[in-house]
Amino acid sequence: MSLRFAFNTNGAANHRLADAVAIIADGGYDGVALTLDHHHLDPMEDGWERRAEALARDLAARNMGCVIETGARFLLDPRIKHEPTLLTASKEGRARRVAFLNRATDIGAILGAEAMSFWAGVPRPGVTPAQAREWLRDGVAKVLEHAHARGVAAALEPEPGMLVETVDDWAALDLPGLTLALDLGHLLVTGEREPPAAVREFAPHLGTVAIEDMARGSHIHLPFGEGDMDIPACLGALEEIGFARLVCVELSRESHRADSMIPQSRAWLRDCRAA
Repeated sequence: MSLRFAFNTNGAANHRLADAVAIIADGGYDGVALTLDHHHLDPMEDGWERRAEALARDLAARNMGCVIETGARFLLDPRIKHEPTLLTASKEGRARRVAFLNRATDIGAILGAEAMSFWAGVPRPGVTPAQAREWLRDGVAKVLEHAHARGVAAALEPEPGMLVETVDDWAALDLPGLTLALDLGHLLVTGEREPPAAVREFAPHLGTVAIEDMARGSHIHLPFGEGDMDIPACLGALEEIGFARLVCVELSRESHRADSMIPQSRAWLRDCRAA
């Protein structure tokens, strides 16, 4: 089978969204991983539905798929990165995160997105592990209920340093209907699995997959060829399990050269298999 690739718009943060989509399409990608942010289809701003519908028409005209990403740093709080989360001590704060994820799901439904990817968050000082786990399960349950009603897969991403850090943490949640957002580079950071092995092990649960290069033990998203990831082996594993969803290239530190990095990354993926 032939894998399908998307490029995450967090690696094109200096471009207008329409321009980023055009460059991604011209680069030979099959879709867009859309990180909702203040500059890329702000979900908190009036007119979000109209803008989502316009983007849906653009993607359809280009025959491109979509994954919704929700990792924007300062979208909900301009002063504290990634806050509030599903683990925030404030009930109102947790409710804001759930509302945001539900809005992201609504946008995903308009775009026909394959998945809406999200993460757990980091417990702040004073929050006990038991409280954090309880709040997480409660919040994820609300997100799952809304996602099921809208027909969008909700995919939780294990993130280094967060409450759900590993694929085993994800599995321990044991929440029916929750899929796995697997970032292959994160496996090299935590050292829990070799990425191709994780692909095979969690094949029935994959909602979306992100790929990039990464050095072992260092959570820095690197261009292909600059880290320790065996990219051809990862792609081989994805082909082996018949993964038909978008494989999303995430290079969040490369916006300053997105014009070259977007096509370069797609060419690298093609050429590494040919070699």
